[in-house]
Amino acid sequence: MGIPFMLFLAAVGAIVVFVIVSYNRLVSLTQRSQSAWSDVDVQLKRRTDLVPNLVESVKGYAAHERGALEAVVKARGAAVAARTPESRAEAEGQLSQALRGLFALAESYPDLKASANFQSLQASLAEIEEAIQNARRYFNAVVRDLNTVIQEFPSNLVAGFFQFRAHAFFELDRPEDRQVPKVSFGG
Repeated sequence: MGIPFMLFLAAVGAIVVFVIVSYNRLVSLTQRSQSAWSDVDVQLKRRTDLVPNLVESVKGYAAHERGALEAVVKARGAAVAARTPESRAEAEGQLSQALRGLFALAESYPDLKASANFQSLQASLAEIEEAIQNARRYFNAVVRDLNTVIQEFPSNLVAGFFQFRAHAFFELDRPEDRQVPKVSFGG
């Protein structure tokens, strides 16, 4: 065996190792992105599960305010039905806007604002919103890392060959959707 053949074997070995390492990194990041999306989804489900209790609480005090209540119920239904990060982001933005309207409505009813049940629901919602923000931030960080590896040379060659595709971020499109629903404990 000559030196040129040994160099050839070393080069082929280096390429094989590079492909294996790149492939495993792509698989790992894909799995982490799926796990992170699952975490986001769980937090969003916690919020949508809280909405019926919130609507019922408001209904007892502001039954004639059907428009705001129906908007929240409709937005919740759309959020539950959404499956992809893009459609879920849009639906969650609409739900956030509807919840802001519901809390604005609650400001007009001092008895509702003073209700221990309503205050408890507000506190739960504030906690859930914080958890959603953290889960979304982690998901977007993992997706950023995955998309970077997919686009970087030479790992983009491995990603293209094994058909790894960039993932979408979970982001809100409208500036008003970026605001957390106002949760007030004041009297």
